[in-house]
Amino acid sequence: MITPTEGETRAVAALDATGIAYTLTRHGRVSSLEEAAAARGLDPAQVIKTIVVRRGEDDHVMVLVPGDRAIAWPRLRALLGVSRLSLPDADAARDATGYERGTITPFGSLVAWPVVADERVLGRTVSIGAGAHGVAATVEGDDLVAALGATVADVTDAGGTA
Repeated sequence: MITPTEGETRAVAALDATGIAYTLTRHGRVSSLEEAAAARGLDPAQVIKTIVVRRGEDDHVMVLVPGDRAIAWPRLRALLGVSRLSLPDADAARDATGYERGTITPFGSLVAWPVVADERVLGRTVSIGAGAHGVAATVEGDDLVAALGATVADVTDAGGTA
């Protein structure tokens, strides 16, 4: 029996509170997104990365990015109406969410930061991190977006890691 971490417990409680249907998968640590996809029986495009983006001092947004895509920075800046965005370092991302990199999810974040979902999240089954390494929730993309109140837009390009 694997004992849930504090992060997983927080994320799962937040998932439960939404009322959406999900399947929790525990596969242990992996070293790449491709390994995570294989462990979950999904295509890399179905694995959703949660990227924390800094808009300003103590102002962040979470961007949901399909695993085979990267943030299109000019389109994200235009959507958010800002001229500058940055990726916080690992400590700042942990402070903003309560999760370490590789485990970040909007579910159970210490602050309910706004969420932007790339439009490719919709219309398919996806898998999003659940607060601990090797733990994920598989959900319908439309349910994920609705539960998070996410803004949906074309904010990614093919390829890349962020």
